[in-house]
Amino acid sequence: MNPEILNILDSFDCVRLEEMDKVKLMDRIDTKYLLPANRVPDLLDLMKGRYRVLEVGRQRVSSYATVYYDTTGFTFFNQHVTERTGRFKIRFRTYNSTGITFLEIKKKTKKGRTIKWRIENSPVGQIFDETAKEFIKTHAAFDPGSLRQVLENNFNRITFTGFDTPERITLDLDLTFRTPEGGSAEMPMIAVLELKSQGIAVRSPFSAMIKQFSVYPTAFSKYCMGCSILYDLPLKGILKPKILY
Repeated sequence: MNPEILNILDSFDCVRLEEMDKVKLMDRIDTKYLLPANRVPDLLDLMKGRYRVLEVGRQRVSSYATVYYDTTGFTFFNQHVTERTGRFKIRFRTYNSTGITFLEIKKKTKKGRTIKWRIENSPVGQIFDETAKEFIKTHAAFDPGSLRQVLENNFNRITFTGFDTPERITLDLDLTFRTPEGGSAEMPMIAVLELKSQGIAVRSPFSAMIKQFSVYPTAFSKYCMGCSILYDLPLKGILKPKILY
């Protein structure tokens, strides 16, 4: 992690994990932005005094490990790149700062909202236990037996919350990807920012801040980007402009 970023984070007021329950935002509007990693310190300077940073165990940067599942035909990937409404992601995410792993399901609704369900659960090798199977059937209506691990993603995350606005901002850095077959890729030069709010992003102070860097909302899925780089998939060409960017 860039030492300059760590130094700036030390100057932020902090928020504890239990306080974040007020802004879980499991039903929300997601707005994503891509920023060159070397501009992150400049953005953080603007955010000071307007946002607090999440601190867990005296750490303000948390590492995450995510394992994504899909069908043999990459149904979820195809749904995402074609922007199909009602699309899903199914993943296990380990929050290394707490050591807890959740099985998470995300769904994009017709109104553009993101709904997330999760339970504390861990994979059993390549298969799901009975609790996980029932959870998937209930929320995604997919046969768990048709799903397999296709991608692992690791990154460092910094999480912010407003003092008086119901929103969260996540800043992801040091992205790496790996397939079960051993393929790997890294994205050290970009930062992925996501504004999670109850309403439209334009009402957030963060939206005005990020515009100062000539950065505007863009669709970006870590899952889809990792798959498009590491797999030869028929629809990966849809993402070529973003890959080049």
